[in-house]
Amino acid sequence: MPYSSLKKTRWFSGSDSRAPSTSSAALVELEDVSLKFVNYADKQYSLKRAALDLVLRRDGPVPKSEFWALRNLTLRIPKGSRIGVVGGNGAGKSTLLRLLARIYPPTSGRVTVRGAVAPLIEMGAGFNPELSGADNIMLNGAMLGIRPREMRAKIDRIHEFTGLRECSEMPLKYYSSGMYLRLAFAIATEVDPDILLIDESLGVGDAAFVERAKERLRGLLDRSNAVILVSHDMGSLRELCTRGLWMRKGELVADGPIDRVIDDYLASNRPENPGDGS
Repeated sequence: MPYSSLKKTRWFSGSDSRAPSTSSAALVELEDVSLKFVNYADKQYSLKRAALDLVLRRDGPVPKSEFWALRNLTLRIPKGSRIGVVGGNGAGKSTLLRLLARIYPPTSGRVTVRGAVAPLIEMGAGFNPELSGADNIMLNGAMLGIRPREMRAKIDRIHEFTGLRECSEMPLKYYSSGMYLRLAFAIATEVDPDILLIDESLGVGDAAFVERAKERLRGLLDRSNAVILVSHDMGSLRELCTRGLWMRKGELVADGPIDRVIDDYLASNRPENPGDGS
């Protein structure tokens, strides 16, 4: 498909006055969305050089290659959705979460996101390792738009879930990867976001933490928040999700009941179908 003919991107956030605000509106809507990454041959190109090129009317670096990470995605995610995303490495699963978290703007198409988004995508993203655990709780609350007074009221519940109260004044740089994960997960799930994005986080940590994390997610789901979970753990996806998305090479292959989507995806990876699940 010639992407040069695609319509201009329209990007809405939850606070955008142009986006409909009716109670029946979906939390997330994607309309024919594609995302392109460009690799430039000149790796040392800087903002300063870009400004000089603009002033002097010089040509910028020539793109070396282009890669379409997402292609022609159309989705509607209403309140109460429990979505599991499956696909092989490089299928575009994590890229989709970053798009919904507003980390990447779409190259074309329209993205509408209504409500607060809590992305649990990269463990410890947004943390300052020099600050204490307690300070990082407040910092992350501010990044999520939570008022300091409201966030302070949540600290005890976060400590209770993580079991890290004794380490709350310790700089985060001394935390183990498991402690990082527990703290990040507790913050993201304590603020009651409208949309919770999780990338593989349930596959890390001991069995006790994994079970507590699942129980915490069930509580969020019962409050009708949307959860979108990317994982290679099919058991967790079957247990926590009701709807499945199967992605392959940036495209949506299937969208339906989670058990059916997982069964079809696993069948595509059998020896007689090599590479179909990627």
